[in-house]
Amino acid sequence: MEAIIVTGLSGAGKSNAMNYLEDMGYYCIDNMPPALLESFITLEKQNRINMDRAAFVMDIRGREFFSDLVRVLEELKNSGTKVKVLFLEASDEALVRRFKETRRIHPLAGDGGTNTEAIRRERKLMNPVRKNADFIIDTTGLKPADLQNRLQNMLNEEKDGDTFFITVQSFGYKHGMSMDADMVFDVRFVPNPYYLKSMKQLTGNNRRVREYVMKFPESKEFVERVTELTECLIPYFIRQGKRSLVIAFGCTGGQHRSVAMANEFSEIFEKQGRKVSTVHRDILKR
Repeated sequence: MEAIIVTGLSGAGKSNAMNYLEDMGYYCIDNMPPALLESFITLEKQNRINMDRAAFVMDIRGREFFSDLVRVLEELKNSGTKVKVLFLEASDEALVRRFKETRRIHPLAGDGGTNTEAIRRERKLMNPVRKNADFIIDTTGLKPADLQNRLQNMLNEEKDGDTFFITVQSFGYKHGMSMDADMVFDVRFVPNPYYLKSMKQLTGNNRRVREYVMKFPESKEFVERVTELTECLIPYFIRQGKRSLVIAFGCTGGQHRSVAMANEFSEIFEKQGRKVSTVHRDILKR
């Protein structure tokens, strides 16, 4: 049986992920105590349960049972059981906004305190699980359809043997650093189109803005050198068993230079034949 553990931060999109996995043919069980997973897999090995693929949501709602998760995963992997861990996360700001929109209370905020405090506590508690994850998806700037595509790509890569996926992200430093990036490049050295009246209200998705950002010698040299760097490093990441890479480009507001540069590199990676997702984290913020 192929088993996937779906875990991560509350509000990060685990329910959506389970819906997509169910559509893809996985037998899905929500809020399962980790200790019962061992029994479930034992029954499957004894042919008392007949299924090819199963997905289990295990998160902080399990309270005292959740502490068993890291131990159970280690024991299962050591026994040769095929179990993959999918960890979903998002920025604190995005999670707080989602709880407000749904008028829900964070599971750890039930005893008092704010959702913001509860999210920070959960992030700390979940860190050991995150370190053991096979896949990590930051849903901060993802639409539901984007999450579905990411899941499909990741699972198809597993089957095809091509296990490397690149997420190219743009962000604005004034809105905070990219928390999930493996590589961060600061592009504030490029002249800022924000100060041009004709481009101030546009973004790096606009052709004029992108052409402006990319026309400078420093921009062209930057693209050339970063392309060489990533071409050199990606094979080493793959050799170490890393399945995905998040490359982030930051400018002041996250709307012009970083967006244009992220789009430029997404096209470069796609031309190299790599699977790429592009996320503009702060493009709608002012």
